Amino acid sequence: MESALDDIRTAQNPDGGWPYRKGGSWTEPTVYALLAYHAARVAAPRGTDAVSWLNTAQRSDGGWTPRLPVDESTWVTALVALLPAESIGRERHQRAIDWLLGHSGMETSALVRLSQFLQGGKLPDGPEVSGWPWYPGAAAWVTPTCLGILALKKCYWQKPSAKLRERIGEAQDFLFSRRCADGGWNHGSARALGYNSDSYPETTGQALLALAGTDPAKLPQSFSLAQRFLREQRSSAGAAWLRLGLLAHKQTPAAAPIFCMPCRTVPDMALTHIAEVAAQGYNVFLE
Repeated sequence: MESALDDIRTAQNPDGGWPYRKGGSWTEPTVYALLAYHAARVAAPRGTDAVSWLNTAQRSDGGWTPRLPVDESTWVTALVALLPAESIGRERHQRAIDWLLGHSGMETSALVRLSQFLQGGKLPDGPEVSGWPWYPGAAAWVTPTCLGILALKKCYWQKPSAKLRERIGEAQDFLFSRRCADGGWNHGSARALGYNSDSYPETTGQALLALAGTDPAKLPQSFSLAQRFLREQRSSAGAAWLRLGLLAHKQTPAAAPIFCMPCRTVPDMALTHIAEVAAQGYNVFLE
């Protein structure tokens, strides 16, 4: 596992941030790199520079941009909020949480609900479900919703509140509402053009991780699919998310995948390291 951290250290840019592979720094790989070091419980290389770069990407509304030239807060805000509050500053961290609480997918907006009422004659039945979009004003999708849940859970464990609990519950209901017929998850469309959609490994692992603590009786089919995905996995990031999701429910992951899966990007390296540490009992997403 030390070699993985060495590879991550080697990829760090002079400005303190990390690229996906080469080039300029981005928020997503920078956060995953910092989470990998946090999982290992060792100081990140040039940690002060890394946090300084990361904090320059926070906007005045409390959210984070994917990279400095982008002038809009997006889904990466949830990723940053997964870092320990003291590492980026408690005030900055709280503003990120407030940003998450202030956003949801456009399908929960009054205009969309009015459209649904006019088309069907009534509002949709069932609990209100509300995930997070990639960008403000867009529809909610599985990956940003999973990361939003994980970020709010961490905050809730530190300081419980009814508002956080309700928002987490709404988002978890959203995930269940987007589960595919095969028991897994894709980007968010369980059916398309009248046909059942197929699930993807990465999003299935992410959803299981975000649903940790929910009723396991609802998930046997999802566990079976995740185990099959893991045995057949060709992506190192996909394998890492699947392992993290299964371990979160105390499900023993399948034996090593039959394919060789090199880590090609900083997020690949970081997630693979995080999953290895989780197998030893410390899941940085749930601690």
